[in-house]
Amino acid sequence: MGSASDYEVMSGAAQTLASFGVEYEEKVLSAHRTPELLADYVKGAGERGVRVFIAGAGGAAHLAGVIASYTTLPVIGVPVMTKGLGGMDSLLSTVQMPSGVPVATVAINGAKNAALLAVEMFALSDPALSARLDDFRREQKEKISKITLPPESK
Repeated sequence: MGSASDYEVMSGAAQTLASFGVEYEEKVLSAHRTPELLADYVKGAGERGVRVFIAGAGGAAHLAGVIASYTTLPVIGVPVMTKGLGGMDSLLSTVQMPSGVPVATVAINGAKNAALLAVEMFALSDPALSARLDDFRREQKEKISKITLPPESK
């Protein structure tokens, strides 16, 4: 994440990954304030077993794009809500990548969906994880199908 203030949003990704038993690293690195540290971290990621980056940042939100510039590993960007522009600045900064340097982008504050997207990627080569993902989807479906609305809402 780009700053410690992004943790509240990004903790949703950590909780989701943990719920699927997926190991992860959490790190605060700024594309603008710690560019050398960020570059070193990203360049050494493959050696540590990192297979996907989930990068959350607000405002200028260049974190995901800068990460993508240093790696060919998939990068999922999470635009974080801002006070001034409601996160639209973050969304546009994250989603508008130049051709050849892609960043998959989820909704503003969509850290949980970013984690689920990473889980889907991992599940392609992990049958046990794929089964857990199927169970998760089935549980979601069952929860929704059990919802009943009061008669006056129909």
